[in-house]
Amino acid sequence: MGAVLTLGITVGGAAMAQSMVVRSAGPSAAQYPAGKKLPANTKVVLKASDKVTVLDKAGTRVLSGPGTFTLDGTVKRDQTQTTQIASLLSTGGPATRSRTGAVRGAPAKVASASPRSPSLWFIDTSYAGKFCVAEPARLMFWRAKVDKDAELKLTSMSGPSATIAWKAGSGNRLWPMAELPVASGSTYTVTGADGVARKLDLVVLPSVPTEVDELAGTLIENGCENQLGLLVETMAAVEQNGSPSGDR
Repeated sequence: MGAVLTLGITVGGAAMAQSMVVRSAGPSAAQYPAGKKLPANTKVVLKASDKVTVLDKAGTRVLSGPGTFTLDGTVKRDQTQTTQIASLLSTGGPATRSRTGAVRGAPAKVASASPRSPSLWFIDTSYAGKFCVAEPARLMFWRAKVDKDAELKLTSMSGPSATIAWKAGSGNRLWPMAELPVASGSTYTVTGADGVARKLDLVVLPSVPTEVDELAGTLIENGCENQLGLLVETMAAVEQNGSPSGDR
């Protein structure tokens, strides 16, 4: 079983939490850059065309200007919701996935989408870019389609390579540590059955933050955009009570 990151999740109760800006666009983007921390009860003042996505332990909110919004950060969720989030953040367990849409000044709503990795720490074979590793010994590849046998070739920029094979019905495969030890700063190409070579850069985290906003900040700082998107989408899918108030 993989280790579970609790991230300060509160079950059946309430707590106050700071928020983290994870996406920002519009005239006020410089005032609310990705990675900016917003203490509980912060008032976010937006202009026309502004769109700011914030994340805290209660979920995500997409704020669209013009308007003023108060981030109370109150966390209220039941056992099922807590389990879904913990599953995503576990180094070994699956989770329910969904995407989000934006609603002005309200919690982001869920919309259907193609499957994505069930764990923040599984490498989706269809993506490229930087990937933050929590536990090198548990690093896995994940594929969305499991109806057929498949192979991919993993090649280090320094030369060594390895072939990773799936049988039909299998979605996960461990990183081939014996052939290619996991090292921070290493770059690889991942070539799948489609023949497309995707660049993969590994960033081994010395430690994993225990608060969801701090984890988002770590992903932003290290450029692990795919994982940040997965974290934001999952938090957005968690039903929450309340929404930012618009003080007009």
